[in-house]
Amino acid sequence: MSVRTGRRVRTTVFSVVVAAGITATVCAAGPASAREAAPASHRATQQAMDAAVRDGVPGVIGVAQQDGRTWTGDSGVADLRTGRERQAEDRYRVGSITKTFVATVVLQLEAEGRLSLDDTVEHWLPGVVRGNGHDGTKITLRQLLNHTSGIYNYTQDPAFGQRIFSTEFLQHRYDTYTPRQLVDIATKHAPNFEPGTSWRYSNTNFVLAGMVIEKATGHSYATEIERRVLRPLHLRSTTVPGTDSRMPRPSGRAYSKLSTESTGRTYDVTALNPSMASSAGEMVSNSADLSRFYRALLTGELLPQRQLKEMKTAVPMSADTPDAGYGLGLQVNKLPCGTEVWGHGGGIHGSSSMAVTTGDGRHSLAFNFNGDWSGDSDAVVLAEFCGTTPAAKPVKPVAKPVTSVASVAFGE
Repeated sequence: MSVRTGRRVRTTVFSVVVAAGITATVCAAGPASAREAAPASHRATQQAMDAAVRDGVPGVIGVAQQDGRTWTGDSGVADLRTGRERQAEDRYRVGSITKTFVATVVLQLEAEGRLSLDDTVEHWLPGVVRGNGHDGTKITLRQLLNHTSGIYNYTQDPAFGQRIFSTEFLQHRYDTYTPRQLVDIATKHAPNFEPGTSWRYSNTNFVLAGMVIEKATGHSYATEIERRVLRPLHLRSTTVPGTDSRMPRPSGRAYSKLSTESTGRTYDVTALNPSMASSAGEMVSNSADLSRFYRALLTGELLPQRQLKEMKTAVPMSADTPDAGYGLGLQVNKLPCGTEVWGHGGGIHGSSSMAVTTGDGRHSLAFNFNGDWSGDSDAVVLAEFCGTTPAAKPVKPVAKPVTSVASVAFGE
């Protein structure tokens, strides 16, 4: 959603991150059966998926739903070694799409009178946000959820970035981090700005939000998401894995260059300890579940109208993106064709995902790239909602330094 380009996935509608490596040749386009079967209303979407694979993404899977009808598109492969095609049921790591689930639980707790968005972080987490100019007494829960807190983004820490987003990841992929450790990495640095005076994406905000949920309920944020969202909506393919490095079946593989460059060796990064992302981006889901979640959210199944209105009250993210805004764990963008879509992008090593829906919930799209260095996710969104045919030769983004990769990790 914000204008941010890098070596990986070009995204100007909704920023999908990836941060971050079995060398193989990828097919230039997806299965003919999938392309030929695409109805006219989704043909451009299939073409955009095929274009992403031509641009270097190993494989794409997506599900669109419109007025009760479901369409599945795929291109490329789920596994470079075996050539297995991607499947609609495939699960994948969703990165910062986790943030919308976390914000939903916080707003449910507000609706129950168990907390207020105007509560300070210090009230719930005494002494946690202090040091180097950080002051939890001046930061509200609302400011955590809409990224106006000014709290430094822990994934931007150079040492953390080197350990997690370079080839050093291969030695540290199973390391466990506690939420407090991640917050402590952030507070070693000065804040980005005074609370409430600007906007800047920070994964630390949602690590803290997960800690607040635990303090307010006596249960982990994962338990509360399971009880309040996953079970009621029957999202059986969605999990909060904690420290479990394995991917549930069915799923494909995830691939990364582990570099700021889009060339060089490709690494299988499927297995990792997602505690590095915590409540900022550790969840696993599939396209059907994500579409179901966002439709339910936008149509009032999960929140009372007052809380949904709060969630949809968006602040500007950048002067360069006047048609985009960030609410409480929820992004909004008015597309060039006039359609307004709500949702979130997300990325983590080897996985770039997007889930968006119209405000009435009648038209939704969720999809995933199983590589993090190429492809144009915006083109897929614009194809689905505006019918825009992707350019024949997508322009590849300019590489960014590792610190920029880390700054948006887990899915801004």
